[in-house]
Amino acid sequence: MTTTHPTPATASLVESASVTATLRFFAAARAAVGRDEQHVVVPAGEHPTVGRLLTEVRPVEGMSAADFRDVLLRCSFLVDGLTTRDREQLVSDGAVVDVMPPFAGG
Repeated sequence: MTTTHPTPATASLVESASVTATLRFFAAARAAVGRDEQHVVVPAGEHPTVGRLLTEVRPVEGMSAADFRDVLLRCSFLVDGLTTRDREQLVSDGAVVDVMPPFAGG
């Protein structure tokens, strides 16, 4: 598993402006949220982490928020192609975060 964190200088730049990221949902995560992707904005002054982005996700009407939360417990993430399970991973403006539940069958 590869996890990277920005240096303190990079982190302060990331936190000083609003951050827009794209969350892409796969397999069970997509089924639970009812969409393929969602664009999320974290306002300036807030820590743009994977976990913070996830707080903005709302399943489409008719889908269960509880089901989505249950799926998230098993997910790992790709932040611009780098694998992490760390929800405190900072996300830069324009990042793509893939929400990846465990896959069965190779």
